[in-house]
Amino acid sequence: MSRIVFFFSEAFRALRRNGAPTLAAVVTTVVTVVLLGVLIPIFQTAQAKSDEVRGELNVQFALYDGTTSAEVAAAKGKIEAIPGVSEVTYISKQEALTTLKGELKDKSIVEELHTNPLPASLQVKATDASDLGQIEDEVMGRTGSGKAQPISPAISNPFSRQQSTAKIEKVTSALKIVLTVIMALLVLASLMLVGNTIRLSIFTRRREVEVMRLVGATRWFIRWPFVIEGVVVGFLGGLIAIIILWIGKVTIVDPLSDTNSFAAAQHNGTITFPALIAILFAASILVSTIGSGVTLRRFLRV
Repeated sequence: MSRIVFFFSEAFRALRRNGAPTLAAVVTTVVTVVLLGVLIPIFQTAQAKSDEVRGELNVQFALYDGTTSAEVAAAKGKIEAIPGVSEVTYISKQEALTTLKGELKDKSIVEELHTNPLPASLQVKATDASDLGQIEDEVMGRTGSGKAQPISPAISNPFSRQQSTAKIEKVTSALKIVLTVIMALLVLASLMLVGNTIRLSIFTRRREVEVMRLVGATRWFIRWPFVIEGVVVGFLGGLIAIIILWIGKVTIVDPLSDTNSFAAAQHNGTITFPALIAILFAASILVSTIGSGVTLRRFLRV
């Protein structure tokens, strides 16, 4: 018990002695954890929105006017037989007009129409949204001359929103790369600053360490105070960051969730807020401890 008290007293004495480097290490840990606590939910939200949009993606095939119910059923059966197709839905002309009206901000554009210019269509969803292009090619077919030859004479032409998906996937991929790079840089900066704090502590206590070595102190007896310094830095930095993140969630994110669909998508993430807080807190302590260990290994020759 007396050894534990000694280790902690030495660690806190060294932290007070090296106030400026210790403060810098704590601030770096706070910034690292806060930024990760913001970036990870943003990435999760973007990924959740991307998955949501991908789940709604489909390709529609316009049908010629005058197509009979039997022809529609035949075309639907042929499309359902294509590998990768999960669902085929018939959209009537009136349903298409109603959907368009719901999407337009200016309803008068539709209300002024004397006839319904939209065709009936078959809406096709795929098990994997990335297969929509292949399904479209199979439905439309090609002759030897390259001319379209649909699998059913009732089908006129396809139309889809795959360009929106490509943009969403690009944004999601870019966010993933940015998050990875920032995370690596922040963790590296945190390791270096914590390591620098421990290095200064070792330098100021080098004669004391030398005396302990001469009287036969074990390696871990000398190392424990420095390791505890790293743990304390990580604990303080993580605790302050968690308080900041919690305040931000309660005052900014939660109110926005009621009115903003992007903010609300955070609830669909794989990591809940309590789990994220626990992970970040444990990571801050672990990174600081690793910083201490790396520095001890390189600069404390015992």
